[in-house]
Amino acid sequence: MTRTTENFPNPVKSKAWTAVMRCLAGLAVVTVTTALAVVLTALSNAMPQLLPSNESQPYEAYSSIPQFLRWLGSQTTEAQFFKTELGGLGMLLGGWVAHIAWKRGRRWAGFPISYGTGLWPWAVGSALLGLLLSDLAWGWTSIATGTSQPTFVPFVSVSPAVVLVYGAGWSVAVTGAVLGAALTTPIALLAVNFVCHPLGLPAVTGSVTGMWGGALIAFLLARRLPWMPPPGGPFFADRPDEAGQQSVPASASTASSRHGPGWVVRRVLADFTEAPFYGNEIAAVGLIAGTVLAYVLNLLTPVQGSGLLPAVLTAQALTATIGILLYHRRWADAGSYPTFVPVVSVAPATVLAYGPTVQAIVVGAVLGALAGPPLAAQISKRLPPDFHPFIGNVLSMTICTLTIIPLLSILPGFTAVT
Repeated sequence: MTRTTENFPNPVKSKAWTAVMRCLAGLAVVTVTTALAVVLTALSNAMPQLLPSNESQPYEAYSSIPQFLRWLGSQTTEAQFFKTELGGLGMLLGGWVAHIAWKRGRRWAGFPISYGTGLWPWAVGSALLGLLLSDLAWGWTSIATGTSQPTFVPFVSVSPAVVLVYGAGWSVAVTGAVLGAALTTPIALLAVNFVCHPLGLPAVTGSVTGMWGGALIAFLLARRLPWMPPPGGPFFADRPDEAGQQSVPASASTASSRHGPGWVVRRVLADFTEAPFYGNEIAAVGLIAGTVLAYVLNLLTPVQGSGLLPAVLTAQALTATIGILLYHRRWADAGSYPTFVPVVSVAPATVLAYGPTVQAIVVGAVLGALAGPPLAAQISKRLPPDFHPFIGNVLSMTICTLTIIPLLSILPGFTAVT
């Protein structure tokens, strides 16, 4: 019997079909998010105000323990621009579910939380303690100014990063929390209040400056603290390669080995929780569901009481989708790539700066996806091995927001919101 090429699949056609399916999945994500945004916007006038706003007066957060806990919970999602305790509770519960499912080997666990290191409980514990210390030490700045201040920064920077570099243990977790509150918050406060506000720059620029500035000092100090163990966490040995791709533990990379349409949807969701070092779609579902619920209960609760959640969410989904489709080969080769960078910087900051217009959503998302991830990867690969690569990510956020958002003001249709 004579065999012909018809008996065998064409690898070129197979790859092309997979690429088409990835694009269709990305289009579906953006379409669903846009439809949700349209519905939320249309219903905004009819929504009840059953949930108190987070932005009425910051000093109220320190008037009682329940109010303080609510304020603390809302700050766990401030890096995503949401700032709602329901979103934070959803993210933490989703993270716990994902961690338990990963430990038990469940197929539905999604991307291994905290990159399959098993350090999620220690990382989130250090992050929460760092946030608590930051609020206790620096909360007076919110009371004095009557505005929200970037006391949230330890939660998504030094505190959990120290755990991921040095491993589990109380000495590591507490040290990370203290270094986060003592270093990142004051730098962020100085940058936001004495640089960003006077110059009219996005506040996120100052917040992320506190993250990378504090992290550089923190990891230098950690080398010399006698009670700290030798760096041996998963990110000590796994460094970005020559192409700027950040390696991750094998368990996390394996979960990303098949990059079809389902992977695209899951990866877009997971990028919403990369900032707090979760990187898991279950945690992201909890985050987004809780945030949308908060918006329904009071549209002035999320996104600093601006009412811009629909536009911000659309911009974030669009920039994540573009980045993941554009750099999916980097994901396939290395198991990780910082496509989340514009999700928590350029895309939402553009909407806040220029309003919920189509051009602000699309242009901010596109430029952020093009510039943010490769710049972050290039910076991260040049860091010392005992410096967590998140430093490159947040430095990329600083550079991109400082350049892209002000330059957009010279384009027609971009008018700064007063």
